[in-house]
Amino acid sequence: MLRKLVVGNWKMNGSLDLVRAMTAELQSAAPDLTCDLVVCPPATLLFEVARALAGSRIGAGGQDCHEAGNGAHTGDISAAMLREAGASWVILGHSERRSAYGETDSMVRRKAVAAAAAGLKPIICIGETEQERDAGREAEVIGAQIRGSIPEGFDGVIAYEPVWAIGTGRSAQAQDIAHIHAFIRTQLEQIGLEHGGRNTRVLYGGSVKADNAGLILATQNVDGVLVGGASLIPGDFIAIA
Repeated sequence: MLRKLVVGNWKMNGSLDLVRAMTAELQSAAPDLTCDLVVCPPATLLFEVARALAGSRIGAGGQDCHEAGNGAHTGDISAAMLREAGASWVILGHSERRSAYGETDSMVRRKAVAAAAAGLKPIICIGETEQERDAGREAEVIGAQIRGSIPEGFDGVIAYEPVWAIGTGRSAQAQDIAHIHAFIRTQLEQIGLEHGGRNTRVLYGGSVKADNAGLILATQNVDGVLVGGASLIPGDFIAIA
């Protein structure tokens, strides 16, 4: 069994005050954690988070990176810059990036290659919209995202986030999560990840909270969770972990 991974995605939220409060509580809780824990704040707070968590078992990550190492890309940040700021992980292909910025599977794949080259572990997000789910196309969509987004030799994490459950308060039912995660594993095997992808952690994300995380984490083929809003509340995030 793979060790569970809990990732907090702060999105465009947070402050230095939250960093101080959150990292102090995480450091206190760290000795009792039985999972791996990662905090992904906005880029402006990454250095402070990484510095505060240095020497602990808790990692820091970025929320996106550019596929290029440097250049005329105003407002972007490279994987090497994230690494220098103290990150060891990076979230890629989140549905909010795919929808708001038109990120394609091939763009996500190139970013994953750049992240790995810089020494970061990519967390690649996949998931269907409500319209795609209602049309019965979730397997088609997820399969295409896996084939298009994951580079050869991938050594990272997959996060299944049904778009209709992100920030809505709705969470997929345990049986649905188990079914989709099993499908994801068959797809990982088909693209050459050994043992049906059993060396690849597959997380669930989508309105994960302290009161539903236990059921989700106990679901078959779920190796952890990607947490949004609840990761901004120290007590809730620690309760999930």
